[in-house]
Amino acid sequence: MNRLSPIAASTGLVLGLMITLPASAGVPRVGDTAADFTLKTPAGEPVRLATLNEKGPVVLVVLRGWPGYQCPICTKQVGELVGKSKQMGESKAQVLLVYPGPSDGLKAHAEEFARGKSLPDNFTFVVDPDYAFTKSYDLRWDAPGETAYPSTFVIDPQGKIVFAKTSRTHGGRAGIDEVLGALGRK
Repeated sequence: MNRLSPIAASTGLVLGLMITLPASAGVPRVGDTAADFTLKTPAGEPVRLATLNEKGPVVLVVLRGWPGYQCPICTKQVGELVGKSKQMGESKAQVLLVYPGPSDGLKAHAEEFARGKSLPDNFTFVVDPDYAFTKSYDLRWDAPGETAYPSTFVIDPQGKIVFAKTSRTHGGRAGIDEVLGALGRK
């Protein structure tokens, strides 16, 4: 396992910028083809959904990001995913964690969220400044003190969504057993 803090420090894997975005066609659903997108790390390295999909299924997790504080449910969710990383790795799954928020100060908030967390090699942590990606997937929770609807998608290697769960509350997120079931690893 890699420590995220050294990764963030050495590769700049904390703040991303959108390069390409699909137009929003509503929240993606099971059976849809996942709209491709590309994010950049602060070091300028692009992270493209289609490229991750070439390695296997992708577990796309949209966190709440920075709603004015570090979301304890997001921290718990990431911990559960990391705790089952071996099972996800057996499926060749790549986990993409998206941390949305206003671009002003987002890098510092993302670094704070990542501090002390260890992420396996098949996990990637990116940031969605000014909600560009979040809006493109129609996941923007545009209310005072909110950022994005917490969401999890499992995307098969052909780019089809085989599992989708979007919560309209802070809780009610996809559990690790649901994710593993979608990967055939329950």
